[in-house]
Amino acid sequence: MAKLAPKPASRLEGIGVIARIALFRSDMFSSQPARLYRAWMAQIRVPFYRSFLVNEPALVRRVLNDEAGAFPKSAVLSDTLRPLLGESIFATNAAQWRAQRDIINPAFKGCPQQAFSCMSAAGDAAVKRLIEDSDGQPVEMEFVTSFLAADIIFRTLFSVPLSAETAAIVFTSFREYQKTQPLWSIPALLRLPKWVPRFRSKIAGRHAKVIRKLLTEMVDARQIEIDAGTAPDDLATSLMTTVDPKSGHRFSKVEMVDQVAIFFLAGHETSASALSWAFYLLAMDEGVQDEVAAEAQLLSDPPLPAELQKMRFTKDVFNETLRLYPPVPMFLRDADEATEFRGCPVPAGSMVIVSPWHLQRHERLWDRPDEFDPYRWQTDNGKTRKRDAFIPFSAGPRVCPGAGFGRIEGVLMMAMFLKVFRFETTEEVPVPVAHLTVRAKDGIYLRVTLRDGLDTISKQIRE
Repeated sequence: MAKLAPKPASRLEGIGVIARIALFRSDMFSSQPARLYRAWMAQIRVPFYRSFLVNEPALVRRVLNDEAGAFPKSAVLSDTLRPLLGESIFATNAAQWRAQRDIINPAFKGCPQQAFSCMSAAGDAAVKRLIEDSDGQPVEMEFVTSFLAADIIFRTLFSVPLSAETAAIVFTSFREYQKTQPLWSIPALLRLPKWVPRFRSKIAGRHAKVIRKLLTEMVDARQIEIDAGTAPDDLATSLMTTVDPKSGHRFSKVEMVDQVAIFFLAGHETSASALSWAFYLLAMDEGVQDEVAAEAQLLSDPPLPAELQKMRFTKDVFNETLRLYPPVPMFLRDADEATEFRGCPVPAGSMVIVSPWHLQRHERLWDRPDEFDPYRWQTDNGKTRKRDAFIPFSAGPRVCPGAGFGRIEGVLMMAMFLKVFRFETTEEVPVPVAHLTVRAKDGIYLRVTLRDGLDTISKQIRE
């Protein structure tokens, strides 16, 4: 029988505007009413501002695909995240975004194949680390997956493994940044000039500086290697040496740090979120976990890329995880011009919200939307919904360039871990919260033990 996946409580109806704003600044989920899981559209009014959340698949396609140019990335979110992400491809629009894309897309062309060995090596290192803690005691899985995902990014970008010390810094800094950085500020919401102070969180600013300092040091070291002709042929080298075919421009050091920052957020933080929830859902359903573990036995040591084609059920489990816990819960866009949605006027400058969280749990689109049921993807209904109501990596021109990378990573890491470990839930049920990504309010703790017959391997690794 399918199990209910943890879901945050919706806000009570009838609370005032100030209270709703305070809730949204602390956690997007806690500010949303339950009716959004059934509505095709909702209009949200606050003083000086109007926003529209769209759930109807035709409207979602219009905003993200058909008329994407008329709904650019929200200036409010870009303004708020600029201390961490700078002028990265996540935050830019129009010609600046297209120029960045023209450099980034070629660099990503060979990335999935090139990255597979990096993923496999990082996964192997993570398995060996976790064996040390596989004694049935609760393990904080968000740290485990954060270390793993950051290690994969370090190896893929810079061809070096991530140290335990740096992993702890990355995990703490990203976690605290998300907790302390509001998703918008009043000056940004009112579209005031950039010279008007934003009154950003000083604590969040310190964590952003820690992250950017680490990335700047990595970029500086790589530039020295490029100048000396000794740089490895990896993603960082490709990004730093690729020239825009139209303008002849290449990324400056500051621009490169901006792009690496978003790769860290998109490739590390989102992957860590998806994997930690995947392991929790597998722990919650022993039958599904055993089926994934059986499929994982097909992996060689080390794994081969072609073997992922055999992981059909593992892919379904990962899709179901992304449906229930999309790493980025909402995509924010701006209406460039006045238009209308479902006969309702949408003034120019309005914020338009596409919410994978609500779309992928929508009661009028999905059967049993809050249940963890990976078998749904094998039905005609599941295949239909995958086309029109499943957008964990966004869609259209601004679809995540690392979507293929993320899917390979998710399936491979689940298989590598389930081949060795068994996961069990504890008494603590994680509560999802939404900041930049969907995380658990107080972490995700699971009991981890070795599967039968692996005691000898464990002893060898410990020795």
